[in-house]
Amino acid sequence: MKPHHKVLIAAGMAATLTGCVSPENYETTPVQLRTSSGIVTCQLYTRDRVLWDRSIDRPGSMSVADADAICKQEGQRQKDGG
Repeated sequence: MKPHHKVLIAAGMAATLTGCVSPENYETTPVQLRTSSGIVTCQLYTRDRVLWDRSIDRPGSMSVADADAICKQEGQRQKDGG
């Protein structure tokens, strides 16, 4: 491979990496949801990014998976106009 081809490949890779989607660019203000187990704090993203919605704080008795599911449900509720 010629040296200038390596430079072009490296430049293309750098352009690809800088074009990555960063979740931080889509964050909204965290919301707190009252559940029967306690407060779940959710990091929601823009309405078209519901799959990224997740818990950032939860009661000790609640699993991360359950807290994340609650946050995804809230994100979907908001997306649907609720």
